[in-house]
Amino acid sequence: MSNPIISIEKLKIETRNGSYPLVNNVSLEIKKGEIAGLIGESGSGKSLTARAVMGLLPVNMKNSGRIVYKNSDLSALSPKDHRKFLGKEIGIIFQDYRASFTPYIKIGKQITETIRTHYPIGKKEARNQALEVLGKMGLDSERVYCSYPFQLSGGQVQRASIAMVLALKPALVICDEMTTALDVMNGEKVLNYLEEVRKETGCAILMITHDLALAYKRTDRIYVMQQGEIVEEGLPEQIRCQHQHPYTKKLCACLLSLPGENFIINERVNDL
Repeated sequence: MSNPIISIEKLKIETRNGSYPLVNNVSLEIKKGEIAGLIGESGSGKSLTARAVMGLLPVNMKNSGRIVYKNSDLSALSPKDHRKFLGKEIGIIFQDYRASFTPYIKIGKQITETIRTHYPIGKKEARNQALEVLGKMGLDSERVYCSYPFQLSGGQVQRASIAMVLALKPALVICDEMTTALDVMNGEKVLNYLEEVRKETGCAILMITHDLALAYKRTDRIYVMQQGEIVEEGLPEQIRCQHQHPYTKKLCACLLSLPGENFIINERVNDL
């Protein structure tokens, strides 16, 4: 078994006055090339966990515990040293995709500058890489490259923001509800390209989602989060069919199987 590329150990996030823990005693690990799903309802602490990994918690919050990435304890680093890991090493695709771009600079310029910040290449090569990854997102790459963010639809901006993250080919990709603004077809295109990047680079992926069908289909292991704590973990099939925690049972009962599918979730609704 390979060592985990990232290991979160007893993570606790609370307000600076210490009045209330928002995330408590969370532990999980992801190995190279693995997709780990983090599921749970809105407000359960999934995005806060991701922000702690990135060192992007709000100023009124603090965290304790260990976040070990490739033998480096990120939680013990200064903000300046933590930032060195962001981009090429650890990338995040935010749910709030519009915050990824400055509105008054063209998309292409922002992507090429991001690439050249992390790789010593010329403008022409960076432009070609940007166009390629935009095309992989199912976009009209030339048009999107030359557009300002406000000239594109929400779904197009979302896919462009994903392209900018994946262009760096980070070793760990955190996806925070990455397909929220996308229709089913474009969502599948993005997920398929993410899978392509994983196979090419061996990157690890933390997929934060409340879409159970997506988690079952795309992940290698699932962690279930409720009110800031991990209440259950296991393989997708175990979480889908052999779950033990009452909260997991309620989550699974929300996903109804369609005729011909091999889901047995409905059979377990009677257990509630």
